[in-house]
Amino acid sequence: MRLTILGGGGFRVPLVYGALLTDHAEGRVTEVVLHDLDDRRLRAVSRVLAEQAAGVPDPPRVTATTDLDEALRGADFVFSAIRVGGLAGRAEDERVALAEGVLGQETVGAGGIAYGLRTVPVAVDIARRVARRAPGAWVINFTNPAGLVTEAMSRHLGDRVIGICDSPVGLGRRIARVLGAGPGEAFVDYVGLNHLGWVRGLRVAGRDRLPDLLADPALLASFEEGRLFGPEWLASLGAIPNEYLHYYYFNRETVRAYQGAERTRGAFLRDQQARFYEEAGDPGVSALAAWDRTRAEREATYMAENRESAGAGEREEADLSGGYEEVALALMRAIARDERATLILNVRNRSTLSALDADAVVEVPCLVDANGAHPLAADPLPGHATGLVCAVKAVEREVLAAAASGSRTTAVKAFALHPLVDSVTVARRLVEGYTRAHPGLAYLK
Repeated sequence: MRLTILGGGGFRVPLVYGALLTDHAEGRVTEVVLHDLDDRRLRAVSRVLAEQAAGVPDPPRVTATTDLDEALRGADFVFSAIRVGGLAGRAEDERVALAEGVLGQETVGAGGIAYGLRTVPVAVDIARRVARRAPGAWVINFTNPAGLVTEAMSRHLGDRVIGICDSPVGLGRRIARVLGAGPGEAFVDYVGLNHLGWVRGLRVAGRDRLPDLLADPALLASFEEGRLFGPEWLASLGAIPNEYLHYYYFNRETVRAYQGAERTRGAFLRDQQARFYEEAGDPGVSALAAWDRTRAEREATYMAENRESAGAGEREEADLSGGYEEVALALMRAIARDERATLILNVRNRSTLSALDADAVVEVPCLVDANGAHPLAADPLPGHATGLVCAVKAVEREVLAAAASGSRTTAVKAFALHPLVDSVTVARRLVEGYTRAHPGLAYLK
């Protein structure tokens, strides 16, 4: 089976390959094709993968190319993890937004919109080329903003594109752990959009254990989301939000923390990864050891400003491991081998959330088999969550419309309608700032 990874020179690719090395079952991935526009990054990551595979019997063969059509030809699965504009673009997204006093995070608020406007045209082109070059392939999208990009690609690939994210997986794992349940024992009732969802229940042996957790302040304070949001707020919500909802519920505190930081997250990662790729290109250095060191630092500093503003402390050791590669491998296995699995994924809504139309991409538990991912029925969201989900989905639709039409007016509308942008005037300045900062947004007229 052939897996093509778009963004194959990306830092997190070794997580996926490492997971593939543990799979020795019939129907496993035997060939990995890395595609990237940056040949230097491809060489560095290829070195890491070669060191990972050393001593492993019959590892998946790895090839690398900068030719997209060549990479797609014959693919059974396409893993899309591109970053349009690179980390320098992410740093600019953050800088422009913070200068206007609003959030610039890469998937939330103004930064997410700017990133989406840059990424959607490229993702749509990829979707069209997959449809031509590998019409039987399944596309697994991890490109952020994952829900928005998956929806853009679904307009050309239908249900053959599925979005994944590790946030719900990590949240469900942490809740199960504090309740004394293994991840395989619990069903996580999680519903929303990508980076905008809530755990409303966690059933173990048919019993919902979430009320036990919400009624115990000490237990709530024992894991990351409990410390991030505070036990009192979680108890009043009656749910455990995805960590990214901290940007909404504590927006002023987060913006102040980001404005006061020495560097934004994007600038930190830009500089950190530049050092990694330089080091990994040195033939006298272990590329795998350099990657391991860089990854450990990256994971430990994840959402550091949010944790600092909330007084949540350092991340726990158990939360420093990856997650999205596990979801990706489980998804590929379920489809390729018809091994039924229940996974939280980004898929077209159909009738799952009554407040949204059938084509809106949502993040919900799905039953996966050889025919793809099928969203499970879900109870309606409470009013406060429905309002936020509908508002953000409306913004995503304006982003898609702006990307399709090249309309600057529609782009301004997308920014202005977002709950974290509090002024039409600010929205106009954001569009001006982003079009100056990013040549990739020159299409907005």
